[in-house]
Amino acid sequence: MVGNEFAEVGVAVDHSGNGPRLRLEDYRTGRVRNLDALELETIIWLPEERLTQLLDPSTTRWREEPDR
Repeated sequence: MVGNEFAEVGVAVDHSGNGPRLRLEDYRTGRVRNLDALELETIIWLPEERLTQLLDPSTTRWREEPDR
């Protein structure tokens, strides 16, 4: 578990697919996301400003609209 005053997320390696993936689970909502090596590498190579925009929770997290 990785957490702070804003979020608690479970982190594990999932070996059930074609290759290992990082399994992330938001403990507040139960939402799960699996990231493969290419997706993780993409995050590493993002310029700082793009990463900051991506990680802004006000963009999508706190909306009243249903998930799409």
